[in-house]
Amino acid sequence: MADMNATDDAAATERVRRVVTRYATAWAAGDFPTVRDCYHEQFTLHYAGNNPLSGVHKGKAACLAVLEEFRKRTRRKLLSVDHIMAGPERGAVLAREQFSHDGKTTDMQRLLVYSILDDRLHECWVYDQDQALIDQLLS
Repeated sequence: MADMNATDDAAATERVRRVVTRYATAWAAGDFPTVRDCYHEQFTLHYAGNNPLSGVHKGKAACLAVLEEFRKRTRRKLLSVDHIMAGPERGAVLAREQFSHDGKTTDMQRLLVYSILDDRLHECWVYDQDQALIDQLLS
């Protein structure tokens, strides 16, 4: 029985890794049609902090609108995908991004943790290296 659980976990981990890698590869390549395709129709985005975009955003269209607003306010630019992690229930991307505001540019690491449903990203929890700075950029 333990072998079956290990096999199931390994298969689940590989499915998660495949979905997260597809997303991260498309993001790094600037392939935004594929990035959008990676999101489940019921995608939910969890933004921490204390800013106008903080909270839980539900539905692919609503999340894409929030992500676009974030991009506009921060002039967000992906610098690198540093790590892709996967387990049987969650996957994650550790990325370095650049943000610009009021003539200043800052690089920051961000951890994006995902759940997967139907081979798509279903939920995302965003953890920023400097949440106070993100709050300032968005306010």
